[in-house]
Amino acid sequence: MRNLFLLVCLSVTGYAQTGSQPDCTFRRDPDEYLTRQLRIHREVFDSTAKFAVRASSAGGTANVHPSVQPRRNFIDDYIFGQLELRGISSAPIAGDEEFLRRVSLDLTGRIPAPSEIRAFAADTDEDKRDKVIERLLASEEFLDKWTMWFGDLLKNTSFPSNFDRQQDGRNSYHMWIRNSLKQDKTLQEFAFELITGAGNHFDLSAGAANFPIASKTPMGPIQDTYDTMLSMTASTFLGLGEMDCLLCHSGRGRLDQVNLWGSKVTRMEAWRMAAFFSRLNMPQRNVPITDRYYRSFDVSDRAAGTYDLNTNWGNRPDRAAVNNVRNLMPEYMGTGATPRDGNWRAAFAENMVKDPMFARNFANRLWKEMFNLALVEPVDSMDPARLDPANPPEAPWTLQATHPDLLEKLAVFLKDYDYNPRGFLRAIAQTTAYQLSSRYDGEWKYQYVNSFARHYPRRLMAEEVHDAVAKATAMPGSYTVRGWETPIMWAMQLPEPAEPRSNGTVATFLNFFLRGNRDSMPRSTSLSILQQMNLMNDTLVLNRVRVAASPTLLAASRLGSDEQIFEELSLLFLSRKPTASEQRIALEYLAKARDANERTAFIEDLAWVLVNKPEFLFSY
Repeated sequence: MRNLFLLVCLSVTGYAQTGSQPDCTFRRDPDEYLTRQLRIHREVFDSTAKFAVRASSAGGTANVHPSVQPRRNFIDDYIFGQLELRGISSAPIAGDEEFLRRVSLDLTGRIPAPSEIRAFAADTDEDKRDKVIERLLASEEFLDKWTMWFGDLLKNTSFPSNFDRQQDGRNSYHMWIRNSLKQDKTLQEFAFELITGAGNHFDLSAGAANFPIASKTPMGPIQDTYDTMLSMTASTFLGLGEMDCLLCHSGRGRLDQVNLWGSKVTRMEAWRMAAFFSRLNMPQRNVPITDRYYRSFDVSDRAAGTYDLNTNWGNRPDRAAVNNVRNLMPEYMGTGATPRDGNWRAAFAENMVKDPMFARNFANRLWKEMFNLALVEPVDSMDPARLDPANPPEAPWTLQATHPDLLEKLAVFLKDYDYNPRGFLRAIAQTTAYQLSSRYDGEWKYQYVNSFARHYPRRLMAEEVHDAVAKATAMPGSYTVRGWETPIMWAMQLPEPAEPRSNGTVATFLNFFLRGNRDSMPRSTSLSILQQMNLMNDTLVLNRVRVAASPTLLAASRLGSDEQIFEELSLLFLSRKPTASEQRIALEYLAKARDANERTAFIEDLAWVLVNKPEFLFSY
């Protein structure tokens, strides 16, 4: 079915040498790609069905007719309007505890403290949810979480496959990302500076230069590097993952089942796009090993240069002259725009940030981060020919997004809001659609997955798991990072998944939660037995759920009654008060203690049990 879209993206190192034909991944296993959207939707459905959230102490569980749900903006108008048309009931609005845990994790990667939860639940201000969203957006923790998100997107790691960024380069990139967020740069400014980044990539002032150096492609002619620069730029900023394929072959006969837009693009058109980067110059600085800049790269632009069709070796098929054309000048695909002057990278960036795909791409990616399911999946498989609801494709093709009109509205909103990421996230977090409960009364059908009639739970990121244990017990870590003067306390502050190199036990714990490596292994939120075994047995957990070690557990143990103790424990780890059943079981257990030492051990047991409840591991 052609409405099943996919990503056909081949690694630039996935071809044989000396002009051999590419080993097309799609042709080798077409079902792997033609079912990718279905598999993502199935994963969401299965995880939602398996994750039975306990009813919190606030709010009911009965479903609601979508017509009576409050509508805060165009997102609510669309989602609840569609639910009405489809005859699907809506989950209720999440209670205060469920909402506060969710929005705290989504915006900052940290769970709320019991004092925050109690104060929020007791607050009678009608605008209290908007106010907590503002507080979270303005927090340092927001910078930590979204520096991590952009670090994943931009693949900031010290030693990727094709070149060595080194830890100094990684640090400058990390700080550039964080400072850009702190300065509230727009996404357009963010992308423009990355594409045009110049200077030595070790320097904090030239942190953006770490983006172009990631295009360095060994074992091939310089055109391979220009192609990689276009491929990663198109995928990251435009959602066009199939650009990598088009730099090897024209789309016709290759992408006909995959991507309507791509099937009409020629390799020549892709080359002309790559030509914008044909003046990129990135030599390694030649200095002694004792010099601070040893093995660093200086990024600049040559005064002259073209994209030449004269290669018969390397990572891609031959580039040969076409109709005696051997030297290509830049031309932006779709508009035909060409550079006004010699700054070709800047010309590309100017065209790209005005491209409708730029707004669609980030609207889709940010939507996924908040709703845990994108409107176009996978996020880097967008098909420009199947996105505009005002200009739908001819049959048998269909519009690609599950909600085409909503994606267009989101893209327009992002553009009108000056591409401000905080403003976009605020608009989403304030909606009733985002604030729906993950609980759903009655049958939940697979056909409902794309309706957003409930909130979809997600397993916490590796760093969020670590930080949830650390915050609940008030026992953050102390991890040194090379090049940083001060140790860090939270996993969400780590500059890359290879850290903390100073603590192998913690690094191994984080790796079990599939944080990836920002290179060949993407981050995953899949579940595994090893994760549960680590929560049960790892010293990172066991050493923290001890009353003598944890300030919060010690304070809880000194409360006046067993009821108060267990309520505090539940708020610490699960961000909610216990259910009646949980309370009964816990009180019966505590009542068996024969002396103070045994009572302390039982409190520690209960803390361990709460860490190992499935709920602890999820944002829901």
